[in-house]
Amino acid sequence: MRICHLAKYYAPFRGGIETHVQSIARAQHNAGTDVTVVCINHQDKTGNDVWNNRLASTPRVSAMDGGVKVERFPKFATLARFDFCYGLTQYIKDTSHGFDLFHLHVPNPTLCCALALAKPKIPLVVTYHSDIVKQRFIRKPFRIVENIIFSRASRFIASTAAYADSSQVLKPLRDRVTTIPFGLDLEPYINPSPEAVRFQRQLLEKARGQRIWLCVGRLVYYKGFENAIRALPRCRGRLMLVGTGPLRPSFNELANELGVADRIDWYDYLSDDQLIGAYHAATALWFPSVARSEAFGLVQIEAMASGCPVINTRIAGSGVSSVSLDGVSGLTIEVANPIALADAANRLDANHAFRSQLSAGARLRAQSDFSLKRMVEQTNELYRSLLGIPGSYHYSRTLEPIGR
Repeated sequence: MRICHLAKYYAPFRGGIETHVQSIARAQHNAGTDVTVVCINHQDKTGNDVWNNRLASTPRVSAMDGGVKVERFPKFATLARFDFCYGLTQYIKDTSHGFDLFHLHVPNPTLCCALALAKPKIPLVVTYHSDIVKQRFIRKPFRIVENIIFSRASRFIASTAAYADSSQVLKPLRDRVTTIPFGLDLEPYINPSPEAVRFQRQLLEKARGQRIWLCVGRLVYYKGFENAIRALPRCRGRLMLVGTGPLRPSFNELANELGVADRIDWYDYLSDDQLIGAYHAATALWFPSVARSEAFGLVQIEAMASGCPVINTRIAGSGVSSVSLDGVSGLTIEVANPIALADAANRLDANHAFRSQLSAGARLRAQSDFSLKRMVEQTNELYRSLLGIPGSYHYSRTLEPIGR
């Protein structure tokens, strides 16, 4: 099969969708599929990340990620998360005959517009990562474009049944929706590298016997990290917060107001090995998201595979609490409730046996339900059914690291 994934950005950009696209693209390639990824270039000529700079321009770049062909298209401006790009529509028109299938990952306004204009005749699969919740300026006009694209789509993939059932966009399309849980290559998390183990030890030595509570993600509104900071005065230990974003100044101010600034360790960036070491060092991953923009949460799987219980939130209409289960692989609390978050953390702090029980349950759940093998086999069987290709698809694990 010749598959073209259409993504907004691609690694080294850090985000849940980007991690998912890279994971599935590289795994498909290593199992024998010809894979191309088309995306927007988020880096300028010097390699600086300028995705959030409205007037920054980026160059056209063709590269290889392992055996995956990556076509990064230049942007010359950004407005309300919409990137204005050169050449996307023409590329899709010119190359569609060379692919068997397009696989679009949404929300993705720029690529949707390019698809709508190009009108390719080959099958289209859409992975629906989440609704557009907050960006009201772009949501209404984008729905017009979405309707055009979605009317042509052969199949939709949702990561959880809960999100598919609650999405006002997916409900009318349910006869074409398939649920395929996201998965990762779990091996690096289950059996950490020497570098990951070294970083784990460094963190534990730095903590000097204190509990480490871990948060991982962009510093944006729907992650709810302000509730993690508000929970910290009510429990012992240190908060390790990994990520960058526009809310960093306000989080710093909040930490100073609450008198916990000296108990927060900020990391803008960690390597893959370092992040795995952080999961193994932490008593729990705090995942206090507050909105349906958080549809799944891949970092939950990373933590679970590392044996790190998850404290997540019960977001109405989201799949977050169906990834890590309450009492099985972690604890689930109500949304925007720092007191409940602190109480859950204190419960794990006080009861080592219970924490160990959840740690074992987390590993088992990650392996049974969220492996890369399972996700890739189900996705490729969907491709084959659409293309009329007989036989089954056999996954073989890549020997090179998936990366982020």
